[in-house]
Amino acid sequence: MSFSLDISTLPQERLHERIAVVPSPLAELSMTLHALAEPGHHPGLQGWATSVMAGLDQCLAEMLCEADFLWRSTFSDIFMPFSGLTDPAALPAGTLAEELDQLDKLDDEQFVDAALEFTCTLAYGKLAAAPLLSDPAARQRVLELAATRGARQVQFTQRLLDDPPAVRGWIRRLLLDCDEAFFGDVWARVHHQLAADARHKTELLQRKGLGTMLTSASKALSLSGDERQIEIDKLVVGRAAIPEGGTLRLVPTVMGRPHLLVLHRYGWTPVIHYPVAGESLSTAASVDELTRRMEALSHPVRMRLCRNLARGAYTTSELVDVHGMSAPEISRHLAVLRKAGLITARRRGRYVLHQLDLSKVARLGSDFIEGVLR
Repeated sequence: MSFSLDISTLPQERLHERIAVVPSPLAELSMTLHALAEPGHHPGLQGWATSVMAGLDQCLAEMLCEADFLWRSTFSDIFMPFSGLTDPAALPAGTLAEELDQLDKLDDEQFVDAALEFTCTLAYGKLAAAPLLSDPAARQRVLELAATRGARQVQFTQRLLDDPPAVRGWIRRLLLDCDEAFFGDVWARVHHQLAADARHKTELLQRKGLGTMLTSASKALSLSGDERQIEIDKLVVGRAAIPEGGTLRLVPTVMGRPHLLVLHRYGWTPVIHYPVAGESLSTAASVDELTRRMEALSHPVRMRLCRNLARGAYTTSELVDVHGMSAPEISRHLAVLRKAGLITARRRGRYVLHQLDLSKVARLGSDFIEGVLR
């Protein structure tokens, strides 16, 4: 299971000129807001989140609650507006105010479609069936979808459909208030790390190539054998492409760990948003490995075998005696556990001893969480 990003439009002879690793204050602000709304996704930030929320002005706290669907589950594409501009090579502007100016350059239809991504569960990455702002049937469908999320979402959706400029202005003021209240301090702390990581990735691209640079960014990123597409190891199946004349943009994040996101909205230029050094994805199992391990443990016989193998090392014949099964049956179950990487084997004389790898089993829960959050 993976997401594929077609980069065949990028010229191989000048590849480094069409790939940019650039920090984005607006994207980092979105992940900061996400960490405040869902601290369970970011255990290392829970203390910080509690402190910030405790010190927030009541009015700002209420505004954040009103708009939190824009960043609670992940974050809306409005936080990477450069991706939706007509120039497919546009980059993050560098300052929060300038990126908010980029957001103002999106037309109302783009803004509304992106802002309603989570409120109304619209199909992502596909062309909308009808323009939301001009088609009455499409507007009604959006409001019906919003109703399944709650009254607050219906009210916000109605406001957005009726007066997009007013909502855009409200969101801009909210984000600037967040910058003054807490994000300015966050950005002062992390932007040097983000800039250093971007420089390092750019140097790797120039010296060792795209494949090395990608795996340096995350073990979940890899380059295909023909170097025409990037594979992103995620619990989704999808495909997108860099358009002709476009630039592959990678945006690093500190506050977004462990999330690895791919923006691929229809008509927008794809962006890879990756967590910088220290991210747990570097040691987490791949989606395929996680699937094999969970399937291996789902069989009741293998679960009983694990009960023995967790306590000590056993030979196949010993397990035959304990479980009253034939040697071929035990061997087949051991092979499944071994292929999943859940047991180790060592030879002692003419005997092979099997034992459960407790560290791999202990990581299953965290690997699963990282897999679904990735």
